[in-house]
Amino acid sequence: MSFRVLLFARYAELFGAPEIAVVLRDGASVADLISALRDLPGGESLPAVPFVAVNFEQSDSARRLMPGDELALLPPLAGG
Repeated sequence: MSFRVLLFARYAELFGAPEIAVVLRDGASVADLISALRDLPGGESLPAVPFVAVNFEQSDSARRLMPGDELALLPPLAGG
């Protein structure tokens, strides 16, 4: 399955684009996505547990991905 991953702020800088395509096996999880991202140039700088949104909801690493899911890698937020 091929997924489009939206990248924001620092992540867009690390990967050099506002979005990237990632090909994963059927039945892949968010953990598989993170592993695939770490293998790309810039991916070595990802935090240990990056925030991943699937269809506009923050998801844990065990969530299975389905064809057509919208994925986004969200940088940590700070402020007050």
